[in-house]
Formats: sequence, C-alpha cells, structure tokens
Amino acid sequence: MKSEIERRHPDGIRDYIALSVTTFGVGYLPFAPGTYGSAVGVLIYLVIEWLALSLAPIVSLRSASPLSADAWIHTVILISFLLFCLAGTWSAGRSTHLLGNSDPPQAVVDEVIGQLIVFLFVPFGVGWPFVISGFLFFRLFDIWKPYPIDSLQSLPAGLGVCADDILAGVYAGVLLSLVYAVSLSV
Repeated sequence: MKSEIERRHPDGIRDYIALSVTTFGVGYLPFAPGTYGSAVGVLIYLVIEWLALSLAPIVSLRSASPLSADAWIHTVILISFLLFCLAGTWSAGRSTHLLGNSDPPQAVVDEVIGQLIVFLFVPFGVGWPFVISGFLFFRLFDIWKPYPIDSLQSLPAGLGVCADDILAGVYAGVLLSLVYAVSLSV
C-alpha cells in the first residue's frame, strides 16, 4: 500500500525536528528498521518504568496515600504519552513528503508508539519475560497486520503511518494482558 509521493528537501528547523522524531536515528539502519524502532520503544518504556518506580517512594511521602501517588504518576505518564502520540503523528505526516513515500520505512515513530501502547496494558515491574513477550507480540501483529490493521494504512499522512501500529499495539497489549492474567492465576 505504500505509494510514492513527491519528495522534498528539509526546509527549516521544523522539518529537521520532524525527521528526528520520525526516525529516532535508527530508521536508516539496514534490514529491519521497524524492529529497531520497536527496540527504541522498549528502551523508552524501561527508562519510564525505572523513573516511575524510583520516584514512587518520594511522591508517596508527599501524598495523602500511596494510591494517590500512583494515580499521579500514571496520569503524568498517560498525558506525556498522548502528547508523544500527537507529536509522532505530526512528524510522520511531515516526513512522508520529506522521504517521498506515504509510509516510509525510515519512519519508525509508529513502531515506538505501538510498542509503548503494549505496555500500557500491564503494570510496571512485570519482569523481563513479559517485556520480551510484549516486544515479540507487537512485532507479530505489526508484521501480520490482521483485520483491520492493514486497512488503516490508507488513512492520510501521519495518521496512516501511525494508526496501523497503534492498533497492532492494542492487539499485542490485550494478548500480553491475557498472558499476564493467566500467569497470575497459575
């Protein structure tokens, strides 16, 4: 479904920002840029997890209850994630013209977003087996593209670049959540 579009050269700081957010520096690596983008998503998740778990005791001391601290940490993470999704969709849309393709392989911000969505379905600190499983589940759904993931690529510009990976992330997150729930039940 990828189509060629008129390619243009970066013109100004906004184009360079869009290209950096869209490629994360790994979009130009050979062979599997989507897998590298997913790995960046896992790395971002691990940094956020470490920060949240490190800050939780400090925030808890200043809050009325530990639940209040957790709620604030999760709220900040979700708002940050929403802003990141909006910035990623904008940058992907701007980059389609810069890279000359409606879904350029160099654009990995969609994989980063999709991979981060996977981990919204499980609590922090679930452990390495679940982090690795979440990575593999996302790659499975991103490559396989079961209904209606594939059809979302036809949406215009940045939305078309990101929407299929967002839904792949939801599918993978639901599967990861199911595996996590079963593991707690055994």
